[in-house]
Amino acid sequence: MRWQCASFTELSPVELYRMLALRCAIFVVEQDCAYQDLDGLDSDSRVQHLNLWRQGHLLATARLLGPGVQASDQVWIGRVAVAVEARGQGLARELMQYALAEVQARWPGYPVRLSAQTYVRDFYRSLGFVPLGNEYLEDGIPHQEMELRCSA
Repeated sequence: MRWQCASFTELSPVELYRMLALRCAIFVVEQDCAYQDLDGLDSDSRVQHLNLWRQGHLLATARLLGPGVQASDQVWIGRVAVAVEARGQGLARELMQYALAEVQARWPGYPVRLSAQTYVRDFYRSLGFVPLGNEYLEDGIPHQEMELRCSA
């Protein structure tokens, strides 16, 4: 298996296609949620795409939004997805641990936020995230904003 953390311009056309296809397969098809995944943020120079590959097949992905993309004083992790055939192997935890290590290395000291679907809120709690505010609906799915305070 090979981890890749790359900007939009560092991804090959095939890597980009497979990443977007995985996100679409999970967030649009599997979750039966028509929404605009291509939101204009992927190509921002402050965004990194974390991907886990095995023999050319994308197993997991996450998007790391550096300071200034969502808010000047925060880093965001989003588009966290594990391929159906790779679930149950601990890859979600491994993906998030790797994402947090990348965030700490690239943007030390910034709080990290995410918008968690409420059914996986306890998973994010187990990584140190705490809920902020009230639950809300995003594209018809209950979510909870969560934050992890990182030390510099």
